[in-house]
Amino acid sequence: MIPAIEKAPLEEIKKFQEAKLKETLVYLSENSPYYKALFAKENIDITAIQTLEDLQQLPVTTKTNLQENNDDFFCVPMHKIVDYATTSGTLGNPVTFGLTDGDLERLAYNEAISFACSGIQQGDVVQLMTTMDRRFMAGLAYFLGLRKLGAGVIRVGAGIPELQWDSILKYNPKYLITVPSFLLKMIEYAENNNINYNASSVKGVICIGEALRNQDFSPSVLAKKITDKWDIQLFSTYASTEMSTAFNECGHFQGGHHHPELIITEILDDNNQPVAAGESGELTITTLGVEALPLLRFKTGDIVRLHSEPCLCGRTTVRVGPVVGRKQHMIKYKGTTLYPPAMHDLLTFFEGVQGHLIEISTNDLGTDEILIKIASNEPTEELLDHIKDHFRAKLRVTPKVEFIAQDILNKIIFAPMSRKPVTFIDKRI
Repeated sequence: MIPAIEKAPLEEIKKFQEAKLKETLVYLSENSPYYKALFAKENIDITAIQTLEDLQQLPVTTKTNLQENNDDFFCVPMHKIVDYATTSGTLGNPVTFGLTDGDLERLAYNEAISFACSGIQQGDVVQLMTTMDRRFMAGLAYFLGLRKLGAGVIRVGAGIPELQWDSILKYNPKYLITVPSFLLKMIEYAENNNINYNASSVKGVICIGEALRNQDFSPSVLAKKITDKWDIQLFSTYASTEMSTAFNECGHFQGGHHHPELIITEILDDNNQPVAAGESGELTITTLGVEALPLLRFKTGDIVRLHSEPCLCGRTTVRVGPVVGRKQHMIKYKGTTLYPPAMHDLLTFFEGVQGHLIEISTNDLGTDEILIKIASNEPTEELLDHIKDHFRAKLRVTPKVEFIAQDILNKIIFAPMSRKPVTFIDKRI
C-alpha cells in the first residue's frame, strides 16, 4: 500500500508539491483570517510563490502565533467542526485544533499508509494502548487509520499491564501501539506472573513519544533493553497535532518516511534559513489538504536531520531521522549543549533506576542548572557515583543527582491532567 507519489522520481515529487503549495496559498488567502492579514501586512503576492524554494519569501509561523491568534487560524465556520483536539500544552497554553469531516478522512488516510509502511496489513489485529479521550488527536487518528486499513482494533487504553496482557492472551494481536518504556513494565509483569511473552502473538510494536534510535539509526538503550528480552520489532514514529501527519519507519528502520501528498518539510537554522543537506535544524512544515486549520511554514521546535538516500523499501521520499531534541529544551550546561533525549537514554541504561525526572532551572549566575531525581530499589551512594561517572563519560558533564521516593515521583510523572508521562520539567526563567 505505497502511494504512487511516494515511489516517484524526486523531480516529479517536487512538481507535485509545488502544485499543492499553490492550491494551499490560494485557500489560505481566501479562508484564513490570520494568513489573509499576514499577506496584506507583508505585501505578499502569493502568485509569486511558484517553487518550494520560494517558500523563503514567506514568514514562518510559530507556536506563539498559534497561541495568541488561535481563532484566526480557523478557515471554516465552527458548525463545520466535527472533532476538537488540543495540543498537550507543555510549552504554554494549549492550542485548539478543530477537524472537519474531510480532515478526519485525511487523518485516517495518513495513519493507514503510515501503519502499512510499518508492516500492518488488512486483517491484522492491533492493540491500541493509548487514550482516545482528553481531546487527544493521536488516539483517534490511530483508530481511524486502522479502520481504514482494514485491521482489527482492541481499544484497551493506556497503562495497567494486567489488563494489557489479558487482552493479548485473549485476542492475539499481532501489533501493539504504545509508549515503548511501558513495554518494560509489560515484561516485568509477565515475568512475575509466569507469562511467556516470547510465545505471545505480538510480533511488532508501533512506538510513540520516546526515542528508539540513535542518530546513526542504531537502537537506543531503551530499545535494546526491550528487544534483549522480548523478540519483537519496534517501529519508531514521529508526529504532532499541528502536522496532522505521521512519519513511520518501514522494516529497514532508517527513519520516518515522508508523505509528500500531505506535508511539505523544511529544515531551518536559527535565522530561518535552510541548512545544508544532511545537517540538523528545526523541522518546519506546511500542511497540505487540511481544511479547518492549515499551517504555513510552522516551526515545530524539533531539531532533526533529513535523509535523502533511497530506501530499500522502494520509497523515494526523504526520511526524518531521530529527534535530536526540542529547540526550547536545549540546555547549555558548563559549556556543553545538551538535549533531554540523550539524558533519558543514558538513565535508561541503569537497572537500578526505576524512574527518573529531569528538572532544569536557572541558578544565581543566570545559567542552566540540571537536577535529576531518581527512584531506585537500591538508593546507594555507589549508584549515584556510577550515574555521575556515566554522565561524565558520555556527555562530558556531571549534573546534580538525588534520590526520590517512587510514589512521590510517580505522582509527578503520571500527573492526572497529563496525557503523556512527564519526565522533563523546565523551570528556567
